Amino acid sequence: QVQLVESGGGLVQAGGSLRLSCAASGRTFSSYAMGWFRQAPGKEREFVAYIVGSTTATYYAESVKGRFTISRDNAKTTVYLQMNSLKPEDTAIYYCAAARNYYRTRPNDYDYWGQGTQVTVSS
Repeated sequence: QVQLVESGGGLVQAGGSLRLSCAASGRTFSSYAMGWFRQAPGKEREFVAYIVGSTTATYYAESVKGRFTISRDNAKTTVYLQMNSLKPEDTAIYYCAAARNYYRTRPNDYDYWGQGTQVTVSS
């Protein structure tokens, strides 16, 4: 069982930055792939980025590539999402998720979810 708690969301102007954190419980954190997803009002939950546990390989959605950076600290059992050059279309609830299987971008492939943190980007 893995419990995930996100933090770091808020209101920021376009062009600004935020860093989201996701604190995980459980002694097997390093074995999980960790992903960030987001969901805007009226839209489906979409993949943002993932990071693999063992190799720290990363993968990003095209819409955030070059602006967002995912990282993890296995000693602190925490995963981060550094978001730079934010745009109004980045406004959404951001969710952290954990998956036993690697290299997955579909929400259904993730086993554990946090409660989400709101990110609002004003124009």
